[in-house]
This record gives sequence, C-alpha cells and structure tokens, in this order.
Amino acid sequence: MLNIAQLFSYMSALAIAAAIPGPGMTALVARSVGGGILPGFALLLGIVCGDILYLTLAVFGLAVMVNNFASFFLMVRIASSAYLLWLAWQFWKYEPEVLDANPSMNLKSLGASWVAGLGITIGNPKTIAFYLALVPIVISLEDVTVFTWGVVLVPVTAGVLGLVGSIFILGAARARNILGSVNAQRIVFRTAAMIMFLAAMSMVVNFL
Repeated sequence: MLNIAQLFSYMSALAIAAAIPGPGMTALVARSVGGGILPGFALLLGIVCGDILYLTLAVFGLAVMVNNFASFFLMVRIASSAYLLWLAWQFWKYEPEVLDANPSMNLKSLGASWVAGLGITIGNPKTIAFYLALVPIVISLEDVTVFTWGVVLVPVTAGVLGLVGSIFILGAARARNILGSVNAQRIVFRTAAMIMFLAAMSMVVNFL
C-alpha cells in the first residue's frame, strides 16, 4: 500500500511535469485559442487517457516488455514521432481567421480533438520518460495493487492533469480576445508546431 509521502511525491512530480510546457499543453492552448473551451477539454481528456495508459504500463511491469519486444516498441515510437511531425505540419500551416465568439461544435470535431490529445501523449518523450523512468523512482511499484491503481493512482492522475490542464485551457480562453488576431494566432500555432517538431526529433535522435 502506498503511503502518504509516496503519493504526495507522485502528485508533485506529475503536476510539475504537466505544467512544464511541452507538446501536450502547448497543443491545449492552441486548440483552446482556435476552437474554444470544449475542444480544449476534449483534447485534455485524450491527454489524460494517454497518461493513464502509460501509468498502467509502469504499474503492472509492462515496461519490461520494452526490452523483450524491442522491435515492436521501436515501431510504436517511429509511428508516434511521425504522428507528431504530421501534427506539427498541421499546426504550422494552420490559416488563422477571425475567431467566432460561439464556435459550433459537433461530436466529430470533439472526437478529433480527443484523438489528437491521445496521440500527442503517446508520442510525447516527456510522458514516456516520466512514467517509465521517473515513476518507479518516486513510488514503490511493488506496493501498488490493482485496487490501489484503480482507486488511488488513476483518479489522482486524472485529477492532477485535469487541474493543470484546466488552468491552461481557461487561461487561453480568457486570453482569446487578445490572441484572437490573425498574427497572434499564427504565433501560437507555429510555436506549438515547433515544440511538436522538436519532440519528434528528440525521439528520432534516440533511434540512432
């Protein structure tokens, strides 16, 4: 069973890692500026699902599979880096326009935001390093049971990421009037594109 000190260390490390600007939170801001709060939260849900996936891999020892099935995970990482590069291109060539005060939303667009958040997280080197390298140091995985994972770690992970992500989303929404100009939108989206590109390149370098 995890003790309070381990849980607090995990929450603190997760909050700090999430708050550090990376592909996920940068995309969150860009999507919230361009589409509004709902697409932002849909993307955040995808990010949370990706993090919980990696948390599950770490907790149940499946990280060992990285060594046993190296070629498979190499293909996953190549696909993830390619997806980040594709997203970087999409964000870079995004054509800003005057923002609609009440943008129309549908399940398809929200689903696309969720998929983008999940894909960004799965291909995010920072997320991979956090769960497969740092988490085993912060908490004793031998003390984690299925009950602890489902009742404690999953809700805590979702809560911390939800809180940090909500701050980014609401901050972007409040700044939407300021960032609503074409030039400001172009800066936001191209900054997101560059961060995703750098993340993809860092994964490519690790292949070599």
